[in-house]
Amino acid sequence: MLVSVCIPVYNGAISIVRLVDDVRSELISAGYKVEFVLVDDCSQDNSAEVCAKLAMKNEDVKFIALRKNSGEHNAVMCSLNYMTGDYAVIIDDDFQNPPSEIKKLLDEIQKGYDVVYSKYEKKKHSLFRNFGSRFNDIVATYLINKPKSLYLSSFKVIEKDLVKEIIKYKGPFPYIDGLILRSTNNYSSVYVEHNKREEGRSNYTLSKLVSLWLNMFINFSVIPLRMFAFFGMVVAFISFVFALIFLVEKIIIPGTPLGWSSIIVSILFFSGVQLVFLGLIGEYLGKLYLDHTGKPQWIVKKEII
Repeated sequence: MLVSVCIPVYNGAISIVRLVDDVRSELISAGYKVEFVLVDDCSQDNSAEVCAKLAMKNEDVKFIALRKNSGEHNAVMCSLNYMTGDYAVIIDDDFQNPPSEIKKLLDEIQKGYDVVYSKYEKKKHSLFRNFGSRFNDIVATYLINKPKSLYLSSFKVIEKDLVKEIIKYKGPFPYIDGLILRSTNNYSSVYVEHNKREEGRSNYTLSKLVSLWLNMFINFSVIPLRMFAFFGMVVAFISFVFALIFLVEKIIIPGTPLGWSSIIVSILFFSGVQLVFLGLIGEYLGKLYLDHTGKPQWIVKKEII
């Protein structure tokens, strides 16, 4: 059984060699054949050179260097297009997920599941990352119908037939978990260990997290539009009720003064709502435009396969 270990690499020059060695040792000792698909997402350090040397020295290592930074999910999509194994294991390059835990995921998926996610008793991320993950979990539950019991971890294993379905998506803004959940409901999850980051710091900034959330909102759900449509109907109904109240009040008490402040507040409020709604529509149209004009998921600079 061949296992493809897909690793998106960004500023991982210090850790990637040891990670490949440790994963290879763990999987071979468990009786698996292994191949590595390393995708360097235009790192700022010498990760590309380190990965290239690994690929040239080891027949079981494939290396793809991207010409520009495309984001983690795009890099993972790239690696899935190059994998050839029976299962694809997706793992980050920072050792927060110990290589020894991969066997737990593989044991679980062989029970017949399409995808197996990792979950944690206690995460060792920073407070900011934990908050972001929690927010992402809540939003995904309502926008893409994620089961409440499922934690969307980046550390997971996917069966090859599901991988074939995922890579059919050619849009420029992939969201891996959204593609998985719209393709199957045959999933499972297992508890694994989670360690502190050994080197450097998380590459996820606030802007990257916001971009990821927008990909989920806009590309994989129309619920935001429906929410604003519903909100618009509620506001219209409330406005109608208040109009009736003011009309009755004016009839009963003709001397009631007109409210300048309430008018200004109302105008500012509804103008703000309209601008937000127009911004949301602009996001949808902008992504449709980029998709229509053929914006690529990634651009390959160099490959060693």
